[in-house]
Amino acid sequence: MLELLNQIDWTAIAPFIAIGFAAQLVDGALGMAFGVICSTLLVSVMGVPPARASAGVHLVEMFTTAASGISHVLHKNVDWKLFAKIALPGVIGGVLGAYFLSNIDGSVAKPMVMLYLTCVGFYLLYKALTYPAVPKVKDPKVAIPLGLFGGFLDASGGGGWGPVVTSNLLIQGSDPRKTIGTVNTAEFFLTLAVSITFIANLGLEAFTIVTGGLIVGGLLAAPFGGYIAKRIPAKNLLLMVGVVLTATSLFSLYKAIA
Repeated sequence: MLELLNQIDWTAIAPFIAIGFAAQLVDGALGMAFGVICSTLLVSVMGVPPARASAGVHLVEMFTTAASGISHVLHKNVDWKLFAKIALPGVIGGVLGAYFLSNIDGSVAKPMVMLYLTCVGFYLLYKALTYPAVPKVKDPKVAIPLGLFGGFLDASGGGGWGPVVTSNLLIQGSDPRKTIGTVNTAEFFLTLAVSITFIANLGLEAFTIVTGGLIVGGLLAAPFGGYIAKRIPAKNLLLMVGVVLTATSLFSLYKAIA
């Protein structure tokens, strides 16, 4: 075991551990944005091709969403009626998105991915600025198309299931606790399907030190998410994430099309 650890190039893997750690801190507090933050930093800062970035992120999320889903089920935070409406459409959209991203040229994909992530950043800013003090709870009317759309964007952009699906359901007036628990539980099946699709199209070589680093960082940060959520209001966290994502993605989009 020690010999295996000594063979790892920790200098090379350290940036990816840091990315996974930072993303999981935010995701643990907000219940969203792990994939978006990881994909933005991997593609724009580390220069990882979009398809490989998305593949690595989704494999890592298999671990994080499995633990999160089990926790939400045990705490009765899952609305199984809503789960049925978003899980299968999310899987279908995710598979289509992963296939789409795996079969187009990386130079073509990058501007589209950055444009998508920029839009998510602006959306998070909007969500933060319009965050309701006391939301009215009601059953969401649009769920199946939202699951399909969220799954496709999540796979093709490397993240976005939480920000897109959770935020839209909350805007429709669904219960926040049930919404976060249900969306997080459904995300496990989405990430499983997307990872299988990426393996089928890209092979196991798509999962390199990037994946290992994100897993280590994510697992190290997992215990701190709840603590942060108690200390910083969700509105402030959403605002911070929106600013970082928007600025980073706009800069990357400019570089990609310049």
